[in-house]
Amino acid sequence: MAAIERPVAKPRPVYLNLLAIRQPLPAIVSVLHRISGALLFAVGIPLLLWFVQTSLASGDGYAAAFAPLSSWFGKLVLLALAWAWIHHVLAGLRHLALDLHIGVDLAPARKASAVVMVVAILLTLIVAVRLW
Repeated sequence: MAAIERPVAKPRPVYLNLLAIRQPLPAIVSVLHRISGALLFAVGIPLLLWFVQTSLASGDGYAAAFAPLSSWFGKLVLLALAWAWIHHVLAGLRHLALDLHIGVDLAPARKASAVVMVVAILLTLIVAVRLW
């Protein structure tokens, strides 16, 4: 049996511009949670493994492993990884609370998202001050 043809009330868009859509704060926190996880997986783990392998090889390897961390670019990479780790942990705790049906209503979800964003930024600023 064929589907019933219904007239479309308004024409559908030809394309969906994701940058023009205003996302709510919980959606932004969720997307940043995925981005921070990908950053930690793709950049953080290889850098950590390289750092441990190089620093444990010899005394010169230890000095060679710490040399890039003293440059401004190395500190910027460390700061980005610190933000990724902090945000990923905080957003993960928020998602865990949501899985336990804590704060699933609209107002608490927005409030928890704002807390995650603010605390992650503040802790990252503290790390930045300690790095420089």
